[in-house]
Amino acid sequence: MIPARRTYGLLIFGVAIAALIATVWDAQTRVAAWLTALLIWNGLILGLAIWDSRRVSRVRVERSALSRLSIGRDNAVSLSVETGQAAEVQIYDNYPIEFGVSQMPLAAKLPSNSTQDLLYTVHPTLRGEYLWGAIQVRQLSPWRLGWHDWKIPQVQKVAVYPDLIGLRSLSIRLTLQSAGSIRRARRLGIGTEFAELRDYGIGDDPRFIDWKATARRGQPLVRVLEPEQEQTLIILLDRGRLMTANVKGLSRFDWGLNATLSLALAGLHRGDRVGVGVFDRQLHTWIPPERGQSHLTHLIERLTPIQPEIIEPDYLGAVTALANQQTRRALVVLITDIVDITASAELLAALGRLTPRYLPFCVTLRDPQVDRQANAVTEDVPSTYARAVALDLLAQRQVAFADLKRKGVLVLDAPANQITEQLVDRYLQLKAKNQL
Repeated sequence: MIPARRTYGLLIFGVAIAALIATVWDAQTRVAAWLTALLIWNGLILGLAIWDSRRVSRVRVERSALSRLSIGRDNAVSLSVETGQAAEVQIYDNYPIEFGVSQMPLAAKLPSNSTQDLLYTVHPTLRGEYLWGAIQVRQLSPWRLGWHDWKIPQVQKVAVYPDLIGLRSLSIRLTLQSAGSIRRARRLGIGTEFAELRDYGIGDDPRFIDWKATARRGQPLVRVLEPEQEQTLIILLDRGRLMTANVKGLSRFDWGLNATLSLALAGLHRGDRVGVGVFDRQLHTWIPPERGQSHLTHLIERLTPIQPEIIEPDYLGAVTALANQQTRRALVVLITDIVDITASAELLAALGRLTPRYLPFCVTLRDPQVDRQANAVTEDVPSTYARAVALDLLAQRQVAFADLKRKGVLVLDAPANQITEQLVDRYLQLKAKNQL
């Protein structure tokens, strides 16, 4: 039993009651009478509080099943509270201490014979398995003198995965686009694969007129083309030293992993064969190119346990291993970070070796804090020096990117927390333009 506010008020009120009783005694025994009256009063109140708390009709609390949580997202957790009598409760769910939480404990007042769902969110920032503990429940007694406190054993082991919530949103977006943008692309005749013949309309490109079909039909017909399907997309994800840095609450590797899975989903949705390699000093993980949505599940399960390491990556070794594994032409997306043209000389040389056999695409995850520092207004010498360093870093990156572009390498440099959306959009543009 935990005393409630009313009990504390009655105990304080007992001080005045005991003092009033003590006034009827003589001066020599007045203090002893006051203490005796106070002890009797406190004992009576506490006894009533204990008895009252035992009259509580316990509510039933059950946590919703938790299977997989998304890193870097607010994941909803639901507690279902069912009661037979009217109840006021405070509930503390023993979530993993590594998580951020929106609200805890949860409080609610429930009418009799009712069920209510109490919601809160957790925000994990590291992948792995975590343990949810028992549910701690406090329920106010009928006379509101004490809280009846007990635990409900509902231990659960929950895994934190990459951004599955983002993958679901992207899947919906790609499905909606399939009925819109792709059909528009067909009408414009973009692509290389023949889709169908249709009547020539105003605004159609005369170059797509099928003259043989036109002669047979006796009226102009145009060839409708669509982007080529079943191309190959290879994603190389760096898990070396630069990817261990923390950006916006997540490691740069986690941002890269989220982007990898989102790009893989987009590629599979567009009919491409998608393969993924994760490397540091060697090719740590290699998943050969496959097609079909079931391949995405395989990618998630294989890639989720991987963590970054403080190791200098071997870009040339990764590119060489890729060339041995993938002999056909492919779009090769390398996700990493870059410092300057000197420190990243090996990266620049490795990507240069991919052309012209492959279409290399370098994706770098910039720290938005550097951007803010470079654009900040300075008022003292230390902040001015910090801004100068940030500006120099950005300038050095641009020099490296210019060198990559001269070698025929596609480049995307974006803040780590925005890389996923920009990378998927860029890939869809490449597909629409048939650049591969």
